[in-house]
Amino acid sequence: MQSSASIDNRRHSHVFDEGNPLAERNTRWAVVLTVVMMAAEIIGGLMYNSMALLADGWHMSSHALALGLSLLAYGAARRFADDARFAFGTWKIEVLSGYTSAIFLVGVAGVMLYQSVERLISPSPIHYDQAISIALVGLLTNLACAWLLKDAHHHDHGSHNHDHHDLNLRSAYLHVLADAATSMLAILALIGGKFWGANWLDPAIGIVGAGLVAIWAYGLLRDTGRVLLDAEMNAPVVAEIREVIDSSPIKADITDLHVWRVGKGKYASILSLAVTDAAEPDDFRRQLSIHEELVHVTVEVNLRQG
Repeated sequence: MQSSASIDNRRHSHVFDEGNPLAERNTRWAVVLTVVMMAAEIIGGLMYNSMALLADGWHMSSHALALGLSLLAYGAARRFADDARFAFGTWKIEVLSGYTSAIFLVGVAGVMLYQSVERLISPSPIHYDQAISIALVGLLTNLACAWLLKDAHHHDHGSHNHDHHDLNLRSAYLHVLADAATSMLAILALIGGKFWGANWLDPAIGIVGAGLVAIWAYGLLRDTGRVLLDAEMNAPVVAEIREVIDSSPIKADITDLHVWRVGKGKYASILSLAVTDAAEPDDFRRQLSIHEELVHVTVEVNLRQG
């Protein structure tokens, strides 16, 4: 005997993630603020010969692009939500945006490192007063963007569970935090150069900032890549599925199990079971329904021969 059933035998929606309208709106404002400040820092860095300020400006340019990408991802996920071509919904459009943003961060770190080392080897005079003023305005802009995105981040389901995080929003938030950190480092470097003659601080801080950005990029690449490659068989829900089957009153052995994420904290699963006595897939489906994060479950039951 072989039979199977999904978690709902009727036609059902494959929209497993409701989106994040607050994050989309706040990201739009963050894009506007970032583009304006990016232009000011790049122009100021060139005019006043500050490597730290120029690096922060170019760094911010990549963040403007990444924030724009996050905004487009929200729109695309919403627009194609009911498109039948997406077998498990459009949430991974947002995750793909987060992954792409992480790649931008890696590029930013590389450019910052190269330019800072070059300036460390061949130093040149810096107009400190003007550069510090622009860097301060840049920091305030970054803090405003971080506040916008953090508000949306905390509003996102009110959950502290890492699996429930909006990875697209997290990528935008990390870009803004990276900007704020490099702005702060640039200010410290410029102050050190102005008052103590430590001109080497400007490029040295650029190197430190590059390392910080690279670390954040690695974490985002790891988390988004895991989702995109369906490499989440170590998620807690997998152990929960095994526990339900092991404690079932119907003796069954798991012969095949696949679990992957289809939304923030939501999973799909295909489960193949071998049973000694006759049983229906719905028997196990009902037992698994205690775990609300399982939103799309297919159970296959095979009767042992002999």
